[in-house]
Amino acid sequence: MFMPLVHLPGHAQVDFGEADGYIGGKLVRFHYFCLDLPHSDGCFVKAYPTEDTESFLDGHVTAFAFLGGVPQSILYDNTKIAVTKILGDGKRQRTKAFSELQSHYLFEDRFGRPAKGNDKGNVEGMVGYSHRHFMVPLPIAADFNALNAKLLDGCIKRQQAKLRGQTETIAERMKRDTAALMALPAVAFDACHKISTRVSSLSLVRYRSNDYSVPTQYGRREVLVKGYVDHVDICLGTDIIVRHARSYGREEFIYNPLHYLALLEQKPRALDQAAPLQDWVLPEVFDRLRRVLDVRMERRGRKEYIQVLRLLENFSLTQVEQAIKQAMGFGTIGFDAIKHLILCAIEQRPAKLDLTLYPYLPRASVKSTEPRSYLSLLRMPQANQQTMEARYD
Repeated sequence: MFMPLVHLPGHAQVDFGEADGYIGGKLVRFHYFCLDLPHSDGCFVKAYPTEDTESFLDGHVTAFAFLGGVPQSILYDNTKIAVTKILGDGKRQRTKAFSELQSHYLFEDRFGRPAKGNDKGNVEGMVGYSHRHFMVPLPIAADFNALNAKLLDGCIKRQQAKLRGQTETIAERMKRDTAALMALPAVAFDACHKISTRVSSLSLVRYRSNDYSVPTQYGRREVLVKGYVDHVDICLGTDIIVRHARSYGREEFIYNPLHYLALLEQKPRALDQAAPLQDWVLPEVFDRLRRVLDVRMERRGRKEYIQVLRLLENFSLTQVEQAIKQAMGFGTIGFDAIKHLILCAIEQRPAKLDLTLYPYLPRASVKSTEPRSYLSLLRMPQANQQTMEARYD
């Protein structure tokens, strides 16, 4: 037997569900965060590639922003993301990430009994409702941002429904819920998973089984990794060294080729075998420049080409590409000329490599040599011939 319950405004329940869908043209299993307001049956649903600390934290932050406030209390199951241990007296030992979230928003946390899903039956029902109405048939979206836009639209449209046994719509009852919410803090919570680690000798940092590159100058340094739902920040102190797009694969290497160019300039023979450069797609003119430099400068050409690549550390790909094309048009192939042309384009001044812009400067004119020009050297004037004969006499 079960006791009928009444739910006061301003309280919430949270859980995760799973579903399949076509994201970016691939059939994937994704997880979705679900927050339910039992008083009004209002909901917030957001999909993620996986159920982890980052998605758990981000779900709360975005849900609170959607509601415009913070629930007075939230009921959970005993997920390991929030609870590390259930103590003998029924109290929970919370994870560091969950404690930080709760301290930031100051809501009361409540937990259901282990294996008793009916303790949070409202959100359990909302997980099922979301699956049946938002994810059947299988959703199709270009990416998770597009999928979440559809889910949010579904949550908003549902607010116009009037459920069985109710005389008001969900939207009308949500007014009492939102009025009872606590105010949002001035600054949103930094929804990320943090770990401290060391940069390897290959200038890589491991996060959730994947390796992310950092500039080689930070090799073997202690760093802080902040993992978000869609990106990974690698920090030294309070400074962000680099930001990578988050990978949800396993044992993958996520390189930024620019991180290795300074080292490559010291080890130019590794140019053709450098792993970070293997999948680097550059415009065709870069390959043409490489071939020309190899022919003209031989061994020196490789290092000259690496110096040109290093221009991408400070200038855009388009700027460097245009300068290479311009330099090859002038016949001035080399790092100094290409850098000069980039700076001239930025400063909007004429490049000194183009002599047509300086008509007052002397121009060298070299004509093709004709064979008869050499014959004139054989026809020595007779006066000169007599002089030479007199000298020998």
